[in-house]
Amino acid sequence: MARRILLACAALMFVAPLALEAQMNLHMRVDRSTNESDPDDVPDVSIEHLEGDAIRVGTGPAVVLWADDHVASGAYTLTGTFTLEEPSSHPNYYGFVYGGSDLAGAGQTYLYFLVAQNGTYLVKQRMGEMVHDIQGQTAHDSVATPGTEGHSVNRLEVRVGEGQTEFVVNGTVVHTVQNTGMTAGTDGIWGVRVNHVIPSLLISDIAISN
Repeated sequence: MARRILLACAALMFVAPLALEAQMNLHMRVDRSTNESDPDDVPDVSIEHLEGDAIRVGTGPAVVLWADDHVASGAYTLTGTFTLEEPSSHPNYYGFVYGGSDLAGAGQTYLYFLVAQNGTYLVKQRMGEMVHDIQGQTAHDSVATPGTEGHSVNRLEVRVGEGQTEFVVNGTVVHTVQNTGMTAGTDGIWGVRVNHVIPSLLISDIAISN
């Protein structure tokens, strides 16, 4: 039996623990759109906890989700399956965040690797309210787009090595960066980000390995 948690977000940024199960606290940071030409479609984020560790997320405003034990360092690989069950009204991105710190505060920092329904991916760095492109929106044949049934499935990986990081979509390396400069901070909190106006995204099989 699935449980659905609906969270009304009155502030621009909000962080709260969600008791999805007794052994796990899932934290959430919500970022409202400040773009008048591209507003959030609804004021809420919905999270449905399914069997196992799968969750279904619907936005509203953009959201970053992580758990207390979502911390990694050194060489590691993040993997997960992101099933877009209902496309957005226009391309919006979803995927992994990693190398994070102070995700609940004004000094938030993290790197992120996301894909969108139009077959593109991006890699960015977040520092406070500043966002820097590492690899801007880039089309790649490996990024699945919604078919006639209206959904798409993308298996994402972030392979953090000693000197470089590979970004993988459905088994294909789509981009590689050296772990220097903006991409040097790979140690820290990891989780997922779902940008705004995405009605239904199923996130499953999330795992980390060394």
